[in-house]
Amino acid sequence: MNSKVVVAVLALFVLSSSLTEGVSLARIGSELRCQCISTHSTFIPTRHIQDVKLTQSGPHCKNVEIIATLKDGKEVCLEPTARWVKVIIKAILDKAQANAESQL
Repeated sequence: MNSKVVVAVLALFVLSSSLTEGVSLARIGSELRCQCISTHSTFIPTRHIQDVKLTQSGPHCKNVEIIATLKDGKEVCLEPTARWVKVIIKAILDKAQANAESQL
C-alpha cells in the first residue's frame, strides 16, 4: 500500500511538472516569432495613428517590424521600406533624441 501512494505522488508530480513546463514553452514559442504576417504600404495619415512600435530583427524574427496602433484600436503592420513609413520613423527617432538631449 505504501508503494502505491509513492507511485501516485510521483505520477502527480511528473504530470504537474510537465504541464507547467509545457505552458512555459508554449508561451516562449508564441513570443519567439514574427508578429506581422503581412504589411501595409498604403499611406495612413498621421492623425489616424495613435502609437508606433518598432521591433528590430533578432532571434524571434528576421524582419524589422513596425506596428502602428490606430486611434480606433486596430493594429496595422507597416511596410518598413515604404517612403512614408521611413519618414514617420525618422520623425519619431528625431523627437526621442531631442527629448533625451533636453533632459541632459
